[in-house]
Amino acid sequence: MRITFLLTLGDEMGGTEMAAYTQAAHLAARHDVEVLSVFRTRAEPFFPAGRDIRRRYLIDRTGPYERPVRRSGLDEAACRTLTSLPSELIEPAWEHTFNRLSDIEMSAALAALDTDVLVTTTPALMAAAAELVQGRVVTVHQEHRASQLRGVSGEPLLRYAPRIDALVSLTERTAEWFRESLGPAAPELPAIPNAVPDGYRPRSDLAGRTIVVAARMTPEKQLDHAVRAFAQAAEDHPDWRLRIFGDGPHEVRLRQLIEGLAPHDRVELLGRTREMAEEWAKASLCLLPSRNEAFPLVLLEVFAAGVPVVAYDIVTGPAEIVRHGVDGLLVPPGDVDALAAALGELMGDQERLRAYGNAARAGVYERFSGARVTAEWERLFEKLMARRDDPGRLAARADRTALRIAAGGGRAFSVAAPHGGPLAASADAQKAREVLLKAQDRTGRLVRSAGRLAELRDDLTAPQVADRNLELATDALTAHGIGYILLRDDSLAHRVAVAVEDRERTLAALAEELAGEPVYGELVSPRGHAPGALLAERLREAGEVAGVRVFKPVTSESRTLRYGPGFGCTVEFWAVDEDGWREAPRGTTLLGPRLPGLEPTAKWRVADRDHPTLAAFTDTLMWDVDFPVDVVYTWVDDADPDWRERRDAARRAAGLATDHVDSGDARFRSRDELRHSLRSLAMYAPWVRTVHLVTDGQVPDWLHTAHPGVKVVDHRELFADPSVLPTFNSHAIESQLHRIEGLSEQFLYFNDDVFLGRPVPPSAFFHSNGTAHFFRSPTAVPPGEVTEDDEGYFAAAKNNRALLKREFGRVATHSFLHAPHPLRRSVLAELAERFPEEVAATAGSRFRARTDLSIASSLHHYYGYLTGKSTPATISCSFANAGRYDHHTVLSRLLATRSHSVFCIGDSADAEVPAAEQDRVVRAFLGAYFPVPSPYERG
Repeated sequence: MRITFLLTLGDEMGGTEMAAYTQAAHLAARHDVEVLSVFRTRAEPFFPAGRDIRRRYLIDRTGPYERPVRRSGLDEAACRTLTSLPSELIEPAWEHTFNRLSDIEMSAALAALDTDVLVTTTPALMAAAAELVQGRVVTVHQEHRASQLRGVSGEPLLRYAPRIDALVSLTERTAEWFRESLGPAAPELPAIPNAVPDGYRPRSDLAGRTIVVAARMTPEKQLDHAVRAFAQAAEDHPDWRLRIFGDGPHEVRLRQLIEGLAPHDRVELLGRTREMAEEWAKASLCLLPSRNEAFPLVLLEVFAAGVPVVAYDIVTGPAEIVRHGVDGLLVPPGDVDALAAALGELMGDQERLRAYGNAARAGVYERFSGARVTAEWERLFEKLMARRDDPGRLAARADRTALRIAAGGGRAFSVAAPHGGPLAASADAQKAREVLLKAQDRTGRLVRSAGRLAELRDDLTAPQVADRNLELATDALTAHGIGYILLRDDSLAHRVAVAVEDRERTLAALAEELAGEPVYGELVSPRGHAPGALLAERLREAGEVAGVRVFKPVTSESRTLRYGPGFGCTVEFWAVDEDGWREAPRGTTLLGPRLPGLEPTAKWRVADRDHPTLAAFTDTLMWDVDFPVDVVYTWVDDADPDWRERRDAARRAAGLATDHVDSGDARFRSRDELRHSLRSLAMYAPWVRTVHLVTDGQVPDWLHTAHPGVKVVDHRELFADPSVLPTFNSHAIESQLHRIEGLSEQFLYFNDDVFLGRPVPPSAFFHSNGTAHFFRSPTAVPPGEVTEDDEGYFAAAKNNRALLKREFGRVATHSFLHAPHPLRRSVLAELAERFPEEVAATAGSRFRARTDLSIASSLHHYYGYLTGKSTPATISCSFANAGRYDHHTVLSRLLATRSHSVFCIGDSADAEVPAAEQDRVVRAFLGAYFPVPSPYERG
């Protein structure tokens, strides 16, 4: 076969380049292999392995300016102009190194590529190949990172994967994420690991008392963790040193950290080297503290030198290579203390160090030999080549592309599964048991998701899952007579405390009661056992742990919502301290990290069950928000013909045009946001008392109006002066919210395009003394008076500013985030009473006017602050404009990471995205983020 590997910078130092050259070298023994590099940057490749592979380049960067490698009539001026222009083929956010010259050269080269198989090595190159390569070439992408954690650079993966023949991951966990995200639009999705490079590898004698780290100095490599862990361990091992190879943007910061630590003279920063094989042969330990890895090739080099490893057990990578307690140690991600303890264990045990080193060298050549990995590649290529000329191949590719678009994938938005938590996939023995449990399942509802068995459910909210996990844990404890108390903190998930002397009994009870069930226990601070999650039936093996987080994984039918250990019930083992009190093994509670004992003195009700607790936990504590909090929405259905007729009649009466009015006013457009915003409340804010829906004679047909937590408020019930109705001015409606009958003093005002993105407590919005929070935006209100060019919200903000300056002598400067607005009913009433003319004028404006105040979304916050009833606060908030393509990628990341407490999806009148596409993308996103119906919907 003729096989071409496509690289961006084939001469540079990087894991992608090293892996590609290693694989190319292995295949070259029996195939015609070449490397095609878009750019030439050196006289020879950095890696010696690359010098023995046939190479071609498209653009030469070794001279004074970039120019084509082919014979070309382009002069220097033309080349400089083209390289100054951004790429139109590859978005700069994916890879910034491309330009218009590279577009031209790639278009020519890939369209004419004469090869059997093209292997791309970055998502950006995969996108280019999908666009440019002719149909007879088999296209394979080899993904070199943990794709689910890539961020913006990985955006082409889900968009273009349906248009290639195979997408190869380094680990089964990443391949599984692609399967969940792409569904029927997926191409072939094999998992093939990296191979150990061929050639002689010197072996370490492990006598050097040296710990080595080799990594780029970037945030994701967390080299500061390595330095801090070494500083702790080095106190008991004064003859050991830490050597760090690599460079990068965090070098200065790392040097500053080192200089401030006691063993600074035993930490060396040595820059990059081409001779890492020799450096590993001098090492006695390797440290890998990364936040993200795919399948770190560096560990294969380390093991080939017979050097043990201490690494974080992150989502993918180390656990696929390091066998805990055999050739290295894995510790919980981000736990520097655990990292230091693991280092100390091996630094002080030479016999164990040598045993691990021997196992590492023997195992790496058995598990990741070039012959073994190359055979997997050849089987894949042969399978793909066998159907190369099958007419159904290109038809299937077209179908996959169509299915992806139909599922909501747009030009810049892709539906994706959550990337999962920090738990690595199950080890082989546990995976075999999971296969058996799945085979024995008669419900057909068990699937693999995020490396674990999960139950398919579209009817459970986050609070229900957390409560169910509490029941699973406490039922087992109760059945075996093991005492516990329920702890209180601000989390949606539950915690219970058990005496440490009952740890062995507790683990045995959980194992017995949950045997045969797809329930897991995540180990908290394990000593001796690898971190991660065990099937609950195997918890007897856990050994010494600070606790175990019991959870039954759940995933939605769409695979876009997943409940994992974050909603589990943590069973903690509390020891007696020197004062005879019980002490939390980690963290604290609302009463602090120490309790006088674990004998229950009260009950605390969760769902429909009472649990034993301490009486002190049942008191109203200083920071408890114990008052009711309601939610108010203002909503309109712009598709309602009666509403549209009322609006047009009002515009005609006011002398306003009615032609093309819809295209200029996106505020009334409905994409079913209200339904999904209510789902976000049910999912992440179970403490909300009542939802008040303020409407203009409209009620969504799906709304469960008989639900005791829902009240529909018509404008005619709301306005003090009903003669101003009908109104189509949100400022006017907001001026009357304090008049809602039965509304709580503290409430949240939601626009229907605002959503909760993860669990939030009421204390995120109010202090326990009733003070409301507000969330300032970095957007400044332009100085000066109201002008004809001002947008409605800026005009209102300027009017607010003038009013506040007149009354208080202070000038408001900024707007507020697109987030829920925490409001106090009494403050709104006070504003109406103190400024009756201005509020009445706002209420009387049927359409937005330059005299409006923005009372609920701005004036309340400033007035409340100046009168001591509101205070600034922060909240994790994101905003996406559905009318901008670059903001659609924000939606993709929100869906995969679920990393913000609140978010807003807005749009604008001058949108570049057609309205129909906006609708499709927003509906697809919301349906994927919030697939579980809320109790506010009809059954």
